[in-house]
Amino acid sequence: MNAVFSKISEELEHHHDLMLVTITSKSGSSPRGAGAQMLVGEGGRLCGTIGGGAAEHRSEETARTLLQKKCSGEYCFKLREQSGNDLGMVCGGEISVFFQYIDPAAKEWKRLVSRVLVMLSAHQPGQLILHLDGSLPMLLDGEGRPSYDMKCRKTKTSFTMPLPVQDRAVIFGGGHCTQALVPVLSRIDFRITVIDNRPELSLPKLFPEAEAVLCGDYFHISDYLNLTPSDYVVVMTNGHTHDFDVLRQVLQNPPAYVGVIGSRRKTAFVNQKLLECGIDKEVLSRVHAPIGTAIKAVTPEEIAVSIAGEMIYERALLREAREIRTAQGCPMH
Repeated sequence: MNAVFSKISEELEHHHDLMLVTITSKSGSSPRGAGAQMLVGEGGRLCGTIGGGAAEHRSEETARTLLQKKCSGEYCFKLREQSGNDLGMVCGGEISVFFQYIDPAAKEWKRLVSRVLVMLSAHQPGQLILHLDGSLPMLLDGEGRPSYDMKCRKTKTSFTMPLPVQDRAVIFGGGHCTQALVPVLSRIDFRITVIDNRPELSLPKLFPEAEAVLCGDYFHISDYLNLTPSDYVVVMTNGHTHDFDVLRQVLQNPPAYVGVIGSRRKTAFVNQKLLECGIDKEVLSRVHAPIGTAIKAVTPEEIAVSIAGEMIYERALLREAREIRTAQGCPMH
């Protein structure tokens, strides 16, 4: 969303007509689900994707047609073998796509886009409500209130998109594997903090994509960092003693994900010390050690891909669990 709205802001400065294309629902199989977006200008797609292939190509054509008419609309595309209005894709699903016309002359759009970017930059929760009649969307804060002084109106049909609050990856250790991992995680929407106890490996220039780079004592993490239950922690220090020091503190209040690099022998040694100092066995069982998906990774770059793949998977599981709880309303039902 950040890339799409940054591009909207840039294009509005040049007074370009735009079409914001959003998948509002899907049934069956499709490359992307509800909330996937792309931005289309008069010359075609500018950024973002709703899944590629025939569905995206047809959506791009539709967007350009609607741009000429300066109007919005919602369309359904069937991702099946060619038959009538089907697209010839074999996914077997169906998607509804909303095309929101953005008028560069409307000052309200500039205000809305600016506020969305502020909230995304500050990692503030909120909701973007797209009105399917094509009127100006509403932007709500985490409490469901208008996020700024704007005219709020209700419509019969709308689509609500939560603002993506990027998950934070906290990486202990600034060595070769971390230097390979940080660029990968930044491209899959993690915001990153790197910590090392060595000044030469705590330099911001080593990690230009990181949100923060800290030099600190592994024995007193809380002196310079507050971990949260939603954090993803990766432990790649320069020794099993430092791994133990970090894990002993991190696992007192386990975050969403903990992964530790190292051999199975090293893992067993550190785990035994953690058990002896009172860490519960069930807590230890949720630690990903050795870290990463099993792809026989060897080089720092391969290890980075392995770790990122596991973190993508675990993040998806957590998001699915949150969506189920939200849909049910009560976790007891």
